[in-house]
Amino acid sequence: METKKSYIAWTLRIIVSSLFILSAVAKLSKGHLLDSPYFAISTFEVKQLYPMGFSEGFAPYFSRTLIGIELALGLLLLQKNWLKKFLIPVTILMLAVFIGHLTYVTFLSGGNSGNCGCFGELLPMTPIEAIIKNIVAIAMLAYLYYLLPKDSKNGNFWVLTTVLFATILWIFMLAPIQPPVSNFTVSPIMETPQDTISETITPIDSLKKETPIAEIKKDSVKKVAVENTNEPKKIKSGNAIYFPNIDKGKKILCYFVPGCDHCRAAAKELTEMRKKDASLPPLSVLFMNEEADLIPDFFKEAGANYPYKIIEIIPFWNILGKNRDTPGVKYFWNGNEIKYYDGIKDNKFNGADLDVYLHKSYSELKK
Repeated sequence: METKKSYIAWTLRIIVSSLFILSAVAKLSKGHLLDSPYFAISTFEVKQLYPMGFSEGFAPYFSRTLIGIELALGLLLLQKNWLKKFLIPVTILMLAVFIGHLTYVTFLSGGNSGNCGCFGELLPMTPIEAIIKNIVAIAMLAYLYYLLPKDSKNGNFWVLTTVLFATILWIFMLAPIQPPVSNFTVSPIMETPQDTISETITPIDSLKKETPIAEIKKDSVKKVAVENTNEPKKIKSGNAIYFPNIDKGKKILCYFVPGCDHCRAAAKELTEMRKKDASLPPLSVLFMNEEADLIPDFFKEAGANYPYKIIEIIPFWNILGKNRDTPGVKYFWNGNEIKYYDGIKDNKFNGADLDVYLHKSYSELKK
């Protein structure tokens, strides 16, 4: 009987331990285990911690400490020191706090959409799924607490503190907090002539002498009025710091990650559209500073080079927008955002749909 209890107890310990270790490692991965920890942690901060009210200064410290605690708990559940009287109760309390937070988030959002961030981007999980997972984990820990002998020895508490501080320190070393830097880096590719507004000056000799001055003024006023009704009023989109001519006429601005396959597919589709329709608006790219060395390969796969700037990871996510994801494609007209595609789900980039918007008149867009 005792052997059976011991077997069940170890099974529960391994399962819960694996959940915590996987949760910690997943937050350090952008799609593959331990692939670009700084990128993964920064994404976790922007998408999970910022919406909770964490400041940009505090979030990097909290995220790394939290991941270190998760990893420590996962490892410590496999040893015997202070297991019943401290580790299990603390772990249950931590999971209960997570459940309370997820319940609150689900209530505020009025639904069960999005990724809770429990397993980072490695294993997306909705808030409801995460709540169920945590409840099951608490049930297993409670049963484990019951199975462990009542006279379990406490052991050496220094084992707990050593493992805890070691894991937290390791996370900080694996993904060091980077000092504030300039939001963007100037790209080596300059703006193409297509992005430069050309003005055609009518020679004075071409104006016929017999044309009355009054008529010229009248026609000019009429022309200006027509132009004003056929295009949106010029505004500042806030992107002129990256591309000076972005708010003049029709432009396409893309938000890409160099190593992102979906971003490459979107860029390739846009290139194909340009080949079929030379009137497609000039295209510029804001790249996240993640695997920036892959940018030449990115353009090679896209089939064309485009003007670009490189943005640091956290500023990039902030520019992209809350709850937005890559690839992002924006259609601007005189600085006005006409259409914005993002991510790989319902609002993902659609070349055929963009083509429809590009050929709509301003009056049609207003309907």
